[in-house]
Amino acid sequence: MNSNNLVIYKLVKPTGYLAEIPLLLSFNILLVVCAYLSINLSFSPVPVTGQTFGVLIIAMALGRTRGLSVIMAYLLEGAMGLPVFAGGTAGVVRFVGPTGGYLLGFLGAAFAVGYLADKGWDKGYFKSVLAMIIGTTIIFICGLLWLSVFVPMKNIFTVGLIPFIPGAIVKISVASVILPSIWKGVRYIK
Repeated sequence: MNSNNLVIYKLVKPTGYLAEIPLLLSFNILLVVCAYLSINLSFSPVPVTGQTFGVLIIAMALGRTRGLSVIMAYLLEGAMGLPVFAGGTAGVVRFVGPTGGYLLGFLGAAFAVGYLADKGWDKGYFKSVLAMIIGTTIIFICGLLWLSVFVPMKNIFTVGLIPFIPGAIVKISVASVILPSIWKGVRYIK
């Protein structure tokens, strides 16, 4: 087993599609829990949530294909009315409201971060941080572009970006330490 091209998911080695369901479901639940960690800001239609942390961890742990699948399933669950979005909200209306760009940005972030994880970027701290910065940037770009439909351009950064930067730094810092640390532990055990 060449550990240079494996994501953490491969260490579990599920045998067959049915064996993957509990593992992928657990990551889906992780994202829902992260979404429930939500703080509404009085000056912004966008809440501070743990969702980006969940998206980054899922993409790094599962890689591009499975990570993207979990995020797509999560978005579909919310669109169908399951209360999985920030603070337990749901519905297609979330995609056409102020937070819709951020939600759709999760797909781009999962693709990019998962792709980099597939290339081994989940094993080192520097590359892991860089991958997570790229993923977070994708989420912010998508979010801000869509938020500009609802908020005047002169206020877009003060409403949709600046208040979220400290949280993004914390999320990236924590998330980028988790997977490389697991890999170092796996190497130590072997």
